[in-house]
Amino acid sequence: MNEKILTFGEIMLRLSPPNFQRFIQARSFDAIYGGGEANVAVSLANYGLPVDYVTKLPNNPLGDACLNYMRQYGVNTDKIVRGGDRLGIYFLEKGASIRSSNVIYDRANSSIATADIDDFDWDKLFRDVRWFHWTGITPAISQNLADICLNAVKVAQENHITVSCDLNYRSKLWKYGKSCTEIMSELVKYCDIAVGNEEDFEKVFNIAPPNVDISLGKVAAHNYKDVVEEFKKRYPNIQKIGITLRGSISATHNTWSGLLYDGDKMYTAPEYDIDYIVDRVGGGDSFNAGLIYGLLMYKDDLQKALNFAVGASCLKHSIEGDFNLVSKEEVIKLIGGNASGRISR
Repeated sequence: MNEKILTFGEIMLRLSPPNFQRFIQARSFDAIYGGGEANVAVSLANYGLPVDYVTKLPNNPLGDACLNYMRQYGVNTDKIVRGGDRLGIYFLEKGASIRSSNVIYDRANSSIATADIDDFDWDKLFRDVRWFHWTGITPAISQNLADICLNAVKVAQENHITVSCDLNYRSKLWKYGKSCTEIMSELVKYCDIAVGNEEDFEKVFNIAPPNVDISLGKVAAHNYKDVVEEFKKRYPNIQKIGITLRGSISATHNTWSGLLYDGDKMYTAPEYDIDYIVDRVGGGDSFNAGLIYGLLMYKDDLQKALNFAVGASCLKHSIEGDFNLVSKEEVIKLIGGNASGRISR
């Protein structure tokens, strides 16, 4: 059975001041590349699955560098479209202790933001694919991309391809007129699996857990039972719903867990205490990738699939950059109970 996965979205140049400096202090920036769907693709490639990544990159040296960055991690880039004027950029000021992280986007008029619906022949792109993953970041960028995403999920459904979506609400996007709820409501009708963090379902669909204040830094899976049941009621096409659960003690000290709901039962994962976060960007993406891998590899063992997703995304917090550069063996070791961090000789 063909296990190829295709992810679609924007990859950007990420510029970060070194050593937890603030923007106002910075005299240099560390440069890497990253983006939600690209992050998922790299994780899946690390686990040994064949992955296509689709985006639109400018036909210039920055586009070439971005392409090579993805290739080095085993992601197939043959389906990437070239053209447009520029690569999007995001600036990340990493928080520490009680100071939050901060992101500034510089992605207006990027190659993918100005892409045309005719740039992507989804019948051709999906020819050898069995799983399609996208996130709510992509349709938030422009009306063009919302239309392209809708075309993609419709074609995927027609071709009996499993479709997963990370709601991934971004308040600094969604500026082009139509509401997030209006756009996303139409898109998720064509999805099989929906994933979000402890805030996404409220921000996107106004479905909030009762009596929960995440600003207090504590979250619990049982509080989200009403959320997943209401979401399933609104979108009966959704087969499985995943939620990451982040308790924020400080910017560099979080608890981490997750849940998975399949309509009949809600599964919860063990909670990890991450007492020193190297980089939390991409934590949700690494959960998505771990869940996709778990559902493909462990089939009907949903508890094992969820545990793999949470373990993988827990490890991401120890990795600098957007990508979760861990192997499936490292994830299995962690979920098996080995979280000591002792040196391996």
